[in-house]
Amino acid sequence: MTIHFIGAGPGAADLMTLRGRDLIAASPVCLYAGSLVPPEVLTWCPADARLIDTASMVLDDIVAAMAAAHAEGHDVARLHSGDPSVFSAMAEQMRRLDALGIPYRVTPGVPAFAAAAAALNHELTVPAVGQTVILTRTSARATPMPPGEDLATLGRSRATIVLHLAVQRIDQVVAELLPNYGPDCPVAVVANASRPDETVLRGTLTTIAAQVVAAGVRRTAVIIVGRTLTAASFPDSHLYSKSRLR
Repeated sequence: MTIHFIGAGPGAADLMTLRGRDLIAASPVCLYAGSLVPPEVLTWCPADARLIDTASMVLDDIVAAMAAAHAEGHDVARLHSGDPSVFSAMAEQMRRLDALGIPYRVTPGVPAFAAAAAALNHELTVPAVGQTVILTRTSARATPMPPGEDLATLGRSRATIVLHLAVQRIDQVVAELLPNYGPDCPVAVVANASRPDETVLRGTLTTIAAQVVAAGVRRTAVIIVGRTLTAASFPDSHLYSKSRLR
């Protein structure tokens, strides 16, 4: 039997992949974070499926639940919001499953930053303006950041930065990015991307913190910082140029 790590997408149930939906429908056991995974996704579970909300569980208990299901001969749908390849705490679960000899597979999902870019109607890589996107976060109450991955260091590239799990520390984010990006650098904050209560804030490093506070945005938000957000004058991409087709 197999543990299926499945990206549940950013929120809207219809952004779940077809493969993910089918695996959920075929799994007698489903583990999900009730605070993040939309309840509509759970309607695809078999009628008699065992549903386990992991929101208040610790790692040992989560792995034990998966191991018990495996021992009973059941496939498990382990749902992670967004895409499990970033900031999902999947790696430590895999490490435990490896030690137990329990097989697993990963099904990708739509990541939160992609849903946020879609809400903004923007491409994050714009020719001659920005071709690099850095996905990162801040530390605070979370696991400390590795040396050299602080915002002041990453910001030296002036690449587009996408921050997860950081909106509660928006003042700190602004303070660390200001020296490299400047006060007029465009910023967007998208909370609950793709959901009915989606909130989109646009501003600059000077104005965005006050907007976040006024809107009451405290969690489930992505911060995007970079010149590509407002780029209007830029060359056409080489991808569709006449010179490439000659």
